[in-house]
Amino acid sequence: MADWAADVKKYAPKADDKVIAGIVRHCGIALQKADSSLVSFSDQAELDRVKKGFLTKKLALATEQEKDAALAAVGAKLKGVSRKNRVTVYYLLAEHTGKLGLFG
Repeated sequence: MADWAADVKKYAPKADDKVIAGIVRHCGIALQKADSSLVSFSDQAELDRVKKGFLTKKLALATEQEKDAALAAVGAKLKGVSRKNRVTVYYLLAEHTGKLGLFG
């Protein structure tokens, strides 16, 4: 099993382990395969899945502007990183939107 917390803490050094564990539980089976445990910011279909499944359903963001702004902020933070772990991306999205409390 990957060390999700170590990866998250590269970008959010004060990340809460309980919140990370909650995001890991939320991701569930998606983390079992290498391909589905990553988020590709260059694949629009993948970003649409993140918008629909995480930003809309879990974080309850209503507008496309909010969703696009959150993805842009996280994308900028992870610029140059070739393997963007789903747990890290989701943590940073929740942090950016002030919704870490949903997981901890």
